[in-house]
Amino acid sequence: MRKFWLLLSLFGALCFSSQLYADDASAPAAAASAPAAAAAASAPAAAAPTAPFMLEVGKINSGDTSWMLASTALVLMMTIPGLALFYGGMVRKKNVLATLMQSFAITCLVTVLWMVAGYSLAFTPGSSPYLGGFDRLFLNGMAFINGSKEMVSHLAQTIPESVFMMFQMTFAIITPALITGAFADRMKFSAMMLFIALWSLLVYSPIAHWVWEPSGWLAAKGVLDFAGGTVVHINAGIAGLVTAIVLGKRLGYGKEAMPPHNLVLTVIGASLLWVGWFGFNAGSAVAADGRAGMAMAVTQIATAGAALAWMFAEWLAKGKPSVLGIASGAVAGLVAITPASGFVGPMGSLIIGIAAGAICFWAATSLKAMLGYDDSLDCFGVHGIGGIVGALLTGVFAVKDIGGTAGVLEGNGGQLMIQALGVGTTLVYGGIMTFIILKVIDMVVGLRVNEEQEREGLDVSLHGERVE
Repeated sequence: MRKFWLLLSLFGALCFSSQLYADDASAPAAAASAPAAAAAASAPAAAAPTAPFMLEVGKINSGDTSWMLASTALVLMMTIPGLALFYGGMVRKKNVLATLMQSFAITCLVTVLWMVAGYSLAFTPGSSPYLGGFDRLFLNGMAFINGSKEMVSHLAQTIPESVFMMFQMTFAIITPALITGAFADRMKFSAMMLFIALWSLLVYSPIAHWVWEPSGWLAAKGVLDFAGGTVVHINAGIAGLVTAIVLGKRLGYGKEAMPPHNLVLTVIGASLLWVGWFGFNAGSAVAADGRAGMAMAVTQIATAGAALAWMFAEWLAKGKPSVLGIASGAVAGLVAITPASGFVGPMGSLIIGIAAGAICFWAATSLKAMLGYDDSLDCFGVHGIGGIVGALLTGVFAVKDIGGTAGVLEGNGGQLMIQALGVGTTLVYGGIMTFIILKVIDMVVGLRVNEEQEREGLDVSLHGERVE
């Protein structure tokens, strides 16, 4: 536990130093912008909308809307059935139904929470840069006016707001579902449901607001996260690490063999994740355009590079390339390219993928053994570490002509420090809040199943069912 808090303190220091750097760097930028501001004053342009607004139905772009409807379905497929099968195949046979149940139940729970409050807290302007407002509680106001006008989000002005809300809902669903891989085989179902509910509203929605809502404080600092490196993967990864540490190790961990019961399910799940990720990354362009096309291309390239890198690293280290290894490497590449997908070109994506494959292999094997935590299905090793790699390298390989922002290759060395600010903030806030939520739940209902239930398996002990 002391090692974990030491790491968390180091990330806090990184966050603080990055904040100071970003504040210092902003002064010259503000001074340099003065002439541009004066020129703009002489020929004022229409202000960009900062909140949802009504638009004539005829101005809705049918091509963008069609792509976003398809992307929404693809991202939902990533959780059910993709993640459910990916995780379900890796656990022992006595826990497979419980693992599938977690993904399915989370999909239902977060859908309702997103409708009630999550979307409003994340994607509407609030009274502060740290949390959204209450205008969209229960999705209030998201409707037609006599069928002639449609409400659209200021973040997606060519599609109905209902489509944008649904697209973002699928992100809110898969993020907490990823965490379940860290505590597989040992958490109470009741505790899991309480944890997901509180975590979604107290951790996911605020961080989504900070990064993706233009009025959010990290967005204002210039943090780049196209599709969820910080909001989704680092966020879920640090939550998984904290949960694994708080719950403790599985019975027999390190003493008994705990091989995956069905790698066929895992490979099918990984394949569904790969396909669904095109909706995740290319869909985040929120348009059927060239940026979406490039996001799709770099996603494919990075994923292939990471899968090969993990495979060769494992081959060298263990003498044989495993099926589980290449599937895990592919997921690591998908994770790492997520924040960069709307900002980098093909060469940058290949380097990001190779780096993610090799580093995540090390994290899932050597780092986990070194620190001694039991992250059952390597949530932190793949999503946490992969997200950090991708978020930081976004600052290195971002290309102005693709994303409208300058990375190190464009001569802007400050972007790497700004990315470090986003990484450090997510790790510190997500880690501390997860710890607090877990401790509260432990006092109320308890977190872990008893020893007898764990030995019998969660399928029978929690759900009264088993796979024959």
